Amino acid sequence: MKQFQYTIKDPAGLHARPAGLLVQEAQKFGCAVKLARGEKSADLKRLFAVMGMNVKCGETVEVTAQGDDETAAAQALEAFFQAHF
Repeated sequence: MKQFQYTIKDPAGLHARPAGLLVQEAQKFGCAVKLARGEKSADLKRLFAVMGMNVKCGETVEVTAQGDDETAAAQALEAFFQAHF
């Protein structure tokens, strides 16, 4: 299992357009990928689940990848967060 934390810097938070791109990025990998904030978590491959997290600017999320390609998934998703959020 690989995981990382990221604090959202985008003033709009985790909003629709980049969240859709994030889900597309997560879907490239076969491993299970979860997004967590506090006690809530969501499947990072499901847009409505991600949007339902309602992540705001300044909040810290944790991404967990577990499966065959977990290392590649965690690296790619962390780079995506840094580039878009």
